[in-house]
This record gives sequence, C-alpha cells and structure tokens, in this order.
Amino acid sequence: MEALLVINPTVPLGQVVATRGVFALAGEKPEFTEFMRRSLNRHAKGDWGDLDEADKKENELSLKNGFRLFSAYTAAGLPKIWVITEADRSATTILFPDEY
Repeated sequence: MEALLVINPTVPLGQVVATRGVFALAGEKPEFTEFMRRSLNRHAKGDWGDLDEADKKENELSLKNGFRLFSAYTAAGLPKIWVITEADRSATTILFPDEY
C-alpha cells in the first residue's frame, strides 16, 4: 500500500496507522485505498465527515483544547471507516467501526 500523504494539515496527525482489517482491504481494493486517502485528508483539514452537528461541534472544541478527534466517512460500495487522532496528536488510526 502506498503512503497516505497529507498536504498542509490543520490537524497534526502524528504517526498514521491502520488496523489489520483496514490494511488488508486496502491491499485488495485500490478504490478503498483512494477512499482512505481522501478521508484522511478530510480529517487532517478539519472536515469531520459523516457526523451529526453535535459531534462536529465537539471536534471543533477538541481541536482547540487538545482532546481526541474523531471522524467517520462513508462512500458508496465501500465499508464505513473511522479516523481517530489521539489527544496528544502522536498518532492517528484508521479503523472499521466494529474494530473499536
């Protein structure tokens, strides 16, 4: 799998990792890898994806105050993914909801 490059992030991502399930699917489906790349870029730029307004507001507060950040993304024909950046911004994890 290619590196997931993010240009000019608003959110420091730290080390970007994926769960085994996400990594395995990315190795099988190039369209899933592209979906991951787009989702990670959206997360890094403060676009929290498919969250309700309350959760988006919580992320904005978390961004200002150094708390954990959470995003969710969907795309037609592909499984939903979550992207979580730790409060200390040391790591960002891409995972399926059932892997949490």
